[in-house]
Amino acid sequence: MAIGRKRLRVKIDCKGCVNMGKRVLIVGGVAGGASAAARVRRLDADASITIFERGEHVSFSNCSLPYYLSRTVEDKDWLVLMTPEGFKASYDIEVRVNNEVYGIDRERQVVQVRDSVSGREYEEAYDELVLSPGSYPIRPRSIEGVSLPHVFTVRNVNDIAKLDQYVSREEIRNVAVMGGGFIGLEVAENLKTAGKHVAVAEAADQIMMPFDYDMAQILQKELHDKGVQLAVGDGVKAIAGDKVTLNSGKELPCDAVVLSIGVLPETGLARQAGLELGETGAIKVSADYRTSDPHIYAVGDAIEVYNQLTRRPVKLPLAGPALRQARAAADAMYGIPNRNRGVIGSCAVRLFELNAAATGLNERTARASNIPCDSVYTMSMDKVGLMPGSAPMHFKLVFEVPTGRILGAQAIGRGNVDKRIDVVATLIAMNGTLEDLKDLELCYSPVFGTARDVVNLAALVGLNVLHGVFKQVHVGEVRGLVEDKACIIDVRGRDEFEAGHLIGAVNIPLGELRQRTEEIPRDRPVYLHCRTSQRSYNAIMALKGRGFDNIINISGSFLGISCYEYFTDVTTGREKIVTEYNFM
Repeated sequence: MAIGRKRLRVKIDCKGCVNMGKRVLIVGGVAGGASAAARVRRLDADASITIFERGEHVSFSNCSLPYYLSRTVEDKDWLVLMTPEGFKASYDIEVRVNNEVYGIDRERQVVQVRDSVSGREYEEAYDELVLSPGSYPIRPRSIEGVSLPHVFTVRNVNDIAKLDQYVSREEIRNVAVMGGGFIGLEVAENLKTAGKHVAVAEAADQIMMPFDYDMAQILQKELHDKGVQLAVGDGVKAIAGDKVTLNSGKELPCDAVVLSIGVLPETGLARQAGLELGETGAIKVSADYRTSDPHIYAVGDAIEVYNQLTRRPVKLPLAGPALRQARAAADAMYGIPNRNRGVIGSCAVRLFELNAAATGLNERTARASNIPCDSVYTMSMDKVGLMPGSAPMHFKLVFEVPTGRILGAQAIGRGNVDKRIDVVATLIAMNGTLEDLKDLELCYSPVFGTARDVVNLAALVGLNVLHGVFKQVHVGEVRGLVEDKACIIDVRGRDEFEAGHLIGAVNIPLGELRQRTEEIPRDRPVYLHCRTSQRSYNAIMALKGRGFDNIINISGSFLGISCYEYFTDVTTGREKIVTEYNFM
């Protein structure tokens, strides 16, 4: 076995300081690996840097892979951001594709490499080693037929090219996507756009687990409305040539199957080297991304990170954190300190005509982490209503009780939801509260937003709930109220009420409320709603001023109720609690 080792090169700079060029090897050339290499080069002009990538491509846009299926990305070559030749010319970094590092000798500080093209095996020595192997798609052996030739996963450029080549055949009409996370939904959307009949199956009771159940219903409605067959709470049992059988016994026709049921960290190399793994099963790292070996760093999907909100280790396979980790690891090699505050988990996805984004903890995770919390669900137009294209934005804000510390947020709409979530993410990183968010000064133009942005509005509502200005129930509780024949008052206008309302609700328009208070009982709970909770808030305050202490607001109001109920109603045939839905 051949071995290559370069001696450290010593350079005396103009100030008489010694600068020693390191021998830095990097395993994995996507996101974290490529970024670490580029940062090392910026810090050390004399470093010898080599990237080993077992695949054919280095530095490709893995988050953009599904968009090649619809030709949103017109050419698969555009997915490749940098070639080995480009790395060499721009950064003087050597990239070896189709070269897999299969072993690490920590004592000798060498890696064992196999060239998959020539079959040659060799060793390379390092002063510092960075592991960025990423993650790999889960292919459960328990699923019958999981290895059939028409079953695909999406990890790299070759994967998406093979899937595209297969589904582009005229006879391939039905595609079943197993998994309702980011990749699964993006694949489903792009295949549907490409003209395929698409079905999605998700084992959990909802798609998109970063979102709470109530917000996920909006996305499930969008899939249904766009003609994507969706089964939730039903995982895959078996795959055959022309169908997928779910655990319930339901069958989905398929000519092709895309498995997107999750990923696992690539830890094989770390295990071989005897590096410590964390409680999540990913590689354990220090604050500066060192592994249990001081000369080996790890970044990206393969590592365990610290969630600053739950104060627990987690896995977070996202590109943004990987880039930051790569920079911090490279800095650590040269004694440059970086503050590691942990992660909060910010994400975004487009699903047909809807944009969705989330940050921090959803309510489900916060409660599972034993964090006392509450949430508010508000709606506001994404721009001034008289502007073309104005549409409602659904916004959920999660906060700690009693401190008002912001824990997370979710936004869904046709407009710039990412902007709103970025605002909240920034405040979370600064340990901000509802008071901070309430007073936050944001830019405004009628074509971009409203004078009181939805994030400010959510903070105001959250403060009202936190301080007991009014009580609330969430949209998920409304069905029980209707079934129990609770007193529900709809304060929308008469025309709105007639177009669709909760069964058993009484219509008292806001403009008539003060004249009709005698119709409102004082001896039992009274639940108020309007379209988006703005009029119902005014109604609650008016009634409180008249001595009512039994009034409860329905968070999300009729628009939120309609979105929450619709998908399950139409896919299961259960009895509706509304006369007609309203989504406008």
